[in-house]
Amino acid sequence: MNILFFLSPKQDLMYVYDDFTLRQTLEKWENNRYASIPVLNRRGEYVGTLTEGDILWGLKKHHGLDLEAAEDIPISSFAHKRDYKAVTVTTSMDQLIEAAMNQNFVPVVDDRGMFIGIVRRQAIIRYCYDKARAEAADHAGHTERKAASRREPVAVGAGRS
Repeated sequence: MNILFFLSPKQDLMYVYDDFTLRQTLEKWENNRYASIPVLNRRGEYVGTLTEGDILWGLKKHHGLDLEAAEDIPISSFAHKRDYKAVTVTTSMDQLIEAAMNQNFVPVVDDRGMFIGIVRRQAIIRYCYDKARAEAADHAGHTERKAASRREPVAVGAGRS
């Protein structure tokens, strides 16, 4: 299975640039309810993941911060608890699933390291769930056909005299 099947493309995603200020980041993030978002540089390369927790812990450093002062704080000054590991389009399904077990999403880059999108863990779970249901239904149908072929023929029209 090709991981592009699961890809949510860059143009459909929310992300921030590493040169954004805290205010720009907060304003962009305000209407979205994501716990974490990709961070890119201006060349389009994936450089990390920013979480709500990263922002909260970063705010703790800046006592008395107001929205106006947030214009002067680069988002790159906020430490990341952990960055999500990016994969390439040639990554195997096993590697993709392994990455998704530990991350809400898996960033995907092309062979030049340019960010092209993410694979959401939900998309992988949905695929596995649908595949398991289809296999279970196929197995049940096969078992039923096998059982039907073993049944004794029933005499039709036999009645009492």
